[in-house]
Order: sequence, then C-alpha cells, then structure tokens
Amino acid sequence: MIQQTDTHHEPSIGTLLRELTDETRTLLRQEINLAKTEMSEKVSRMGRHAAYIAIGGFLAYAALLVLIATACVGMTILLSQTMDVNIARWLGPLIVGVVVGIVGYVLIQKGISNLKHESLAPRKTIDSLRENKEWLKDQMTTQDNRMT
Repeated sequence: MIQQTDTHHEPSIGTLLRELTDETRTLLRQEINLAKTEMSEKVSRMGRHAAYIAIGGFLAYAALLVLIATACVGMTILLSQTMDVNIARWLGPLIVGVVVGIVGYVLIQKGISNLKHESLAPRKTIDSLRENKEWLKDQMTTQDNRMT
C-alpha cells in the first residue's frame, strides 16, 4: 500500500509557538521603545513648563526688587505732593509691589496650569498594548483553530 504524502505541510505546534514567542518578544521590545520615546517627550514638555514657572518666579522677584528700589523714589515724590511724606514713603513701594506680584502670580499660574494638563501616563503605549493584547488573543484563537 502506497502512502500519499501531503504536499501542503502545516507547521508543527512547536514551530507555531516559537514564532508566536518571537513575535511577542519583538512586540514587547517595540512597546518598551515606544514607552521610552513617549516618556522622553513628556518629560521634555514638563521641563519646559517647569522652566516657565522658574523664569516667571525669577522675573517676578527681580522685577520686584528693581521696581521697588526705582519706584520708591518716584512714588514717594508723586505721593508726597498730595499727602504727608512719611505716608508716601511706604505707600509707593506697596503699590509697586502689588503690581509686580500680580504679574509674577500670572506667570506662575500659567506654568502650573500647563503642568496640570500634562499626564505622565504613556497613552500611546497603553493604547498600543491594548491593540497588541487583542492581536495576541486573535493569534492564539487562530493557532487553536489550525490545530483542530
């Protein structure tokens, strides 16, 4: 009796599992690289926003010092024309300090607001992992169907 050989060769279970394992490893490596890239981008943006806060704080402080020193004389002269000089000496720097403080506050709030909108979660990677999970389930189902 002559045995008929099957010309259509199905890969063995071991081969299929090895291929699935290799593809899964490759996929995980790619996901890790994606996560690294995404986190690097997020850290860069957060650094920029933190720089806004730092620069705003520094400028507010420097402006406060310069403007109070400069405006003390000008405001004192201006206010002393309408009120007692002793009152004008403290009221002038107070007015300048409030204005500079408001500007500094606005810059700091802008930086904080921008930081609040940033998320450290690697969204692209999470979405990709969900897709990969579905793909892996599909591959496992396909492999099971081939075996039966």
